[in-house]
Amino acid sequence: MHAIAAVALAVFLSVTGVMHFLTPGYFRALVPAWLHGARLLVALTGAAEVVVGALVLVPCSRPVGGWATAFLITCYQVSHVDVLLRARPDRPGLLERPAGAVARLAVNVLYIAWAVAVARSAA
Repeated sequence: MHAIAAVALAVFLSVTGVMHFLTPGYFRALVPAWLHGARLLVALTGAAEVVVGALVLVPCSRPVGGWATAFLITCYQVSHVDVLLRARPDRPGLLERPAGAVARLAVNVLYIAWAVAVARSAA
């Protein structure tokens, strides 16, 4: 089961990382306006996701990859907290409303827990 969770995480990260390059506009929209250089940030985080995905996939580097993944996704919480601070009930997008913004944070906490579980089980 631990190997399945690790491979699933590796695939998830790799696909998401590649999507940063295939649909960069979507990911740039997630970058808070006060963080400058959204284009560069999206490219760097996409590359980072592919790299940590590869680390998680290879059993001998899995602990490092898991911890690096947890760190990377923790950094993304800045974006989700920013959305939460700006959330309003009248926003058209569900994820821009308070409940949706809280859900975004919660889902990312689950991603972090997944990465930590992979890192710990591989050590």
